[in-house]
Amino acid sequence: MRRVAIIGAGQTPYGDFPGLGVKELFAMAFKEMLESVDKGIDPREIQQAYIGSLSAGSGFQLGQLAPLLMGHVGLPNVPAVRVENACASGGFALYNAINAVASGQCDIALAAGVEKMRDVSSTKAKYWLGISGDTEFERLAGLTFAGIYAIIARRYMEEYGLTREQLAKVAVKNHYHGKMNPKAQFRQEITVETVLKGAPVADPFTVWDCSPTSDGAAVVLLCSEDRVKEFTDHPVFIIGYGIGSDYLALQDRDSITSFKATRQASARAYRMAGITPKEIDFAEVHDCFTIAEILAYGDLGFGEKGEVIRLLEEGETYLGGRLPVNVSGGLKSKGHPIGATGCGQAYEVFNQLRGRAKNPERQIKNAEVGLSHNVGGSGGTAAVFIYRREG
Repeated sequence: MRRVAIIGAGQTPYGDFPGLGVKELFAMAFKEMLESVDKGIDPREIQQAYIGSLSAGSGFQLGQLAPLLMGHVGLPNVPAVRVENACASGGFALYNAINAVASGQCDIALAAGVEKMRDVSSTKAKYWLGISGDTEFERLAGLTFAGIYAIIARRYMEEYGLTREQLAKVAVKNHYHGKMNPKAQFRQEITVETVLKGAPVADPFTVWDCSPTSDGAAVVLLCSEDRVKEFTDHPVFIIGYGIGSDYLALQDRDSITSFKATRQASARAYRMAGITPKEIDFAEVHDCFTIAEILAYGDLGFGEKGEVIRLLEEGETYLGGRLPVNVSGGLKSKGHPIGATGCGQAYEVFNQLRGRAKNPERQIKNAEVGLSHNVGGSGGTAAVFIYRREG
C-alpha cells in the first residue's frame, strides 16, 4: 500500500443558500480545491472520484449524483461513485478515495461531499434524517435523531454524573470557535444560560444542543507519495485511517454510552499510524449533538468515560488548550450538510496543519498531527483519519 497525501482542498460556506443547488455548491468547493494546489494541477489529472451524499432535503438527485457533479465541472469521463453512509457519507467517500490511491488503482483521486438540506420543511427534513436509523424500530415508532441522542445523553448523565450545565458547555465552546470561522453557519457566541433557556427539542436538549440542517459542499484531492512533489512542497499525509460499524438500533447494542464503531475505527487508525491518542495535537469530531462530542472524547481515547468532562471544564479542548477540539466550530456551529461533513473536517485539518486556517486568529500553533472523526447516524458507522504535515 502506498502512502497518500492531501494536496488540495476546498469548502463552501455552510448555511442556507436558496439560490444555489448541489451543482453550484460542488463547483464552488471544487474551484477552491484547485486554487489551493500550490504548484497548480490540470483537473484532467483526476482519475477517480468518490462523492458522499445522503440526498437529504428535496432529494434532488437520488441516482447517479457523482457523475452528474463531475460532468458539471467538466470531467464527465472520470469514473465517479456516490457514497452513502448517512452523516458519515463524506468520511466513507474519503476512505474509498484513499484506498484507490494507496492500492495503486490510480495516482490522483477526488473525495467530496455535498448536501442541499435547507429547501424543504423541517417536517420533511426530520423524515430524511430519520431514515438513517432503524426505520422499523425507531423512526416508525416516533423517534427522531434528536430523540435518540437525548436517550443517550440521559443514560450518560445517569451512569457518569454528567450535569446539564456541563453538557451545555460543549455548545458554548464550539460557538466560541465558530464565531472566528468565516465559513461557519452560526457565528455568534452563546452562554450556558442561552443553551439552557433555548427552545426545547428532546429532553435534555434545547435547540442549542443540536447541529443545524445546512447546505454545503467540500472537496479533497488525494495524491500518491511518488507524485506529491509535482504539486506541492507542503503535503498533508494521511498516516492512519479506519472505519467501523455497529447495530443501528439502540436496543440491539451492549451499551449506548459509547460507540463501538468509533472505537473500532480509531483503534485501526492509531495502529496504522503507529501513535497513541496522546500524540494528537487537535481534532475535529462529530458533534451532531452536544452529547456526541462527550462520547467522542472517550471513544477516541482522549480520556476515560465519565472523566472526560474535565477536558471541557479545564479549557483543554479550547483553542490554545492542550487538545483543541472542533476549532472550526464543529457541526454545532460550522454546520452539518450531511454528505459534506467528513470531507469538510479533512479540509479544516489540511489548512490547520499547513498554517493556513481561514482567519489567522483561529490558527492552531505548531500543530503537526491532527485527527478527524465522522459518525453515521447514531453510531451505526464511523470513520477516523489521522493526518501529519510534512514539508
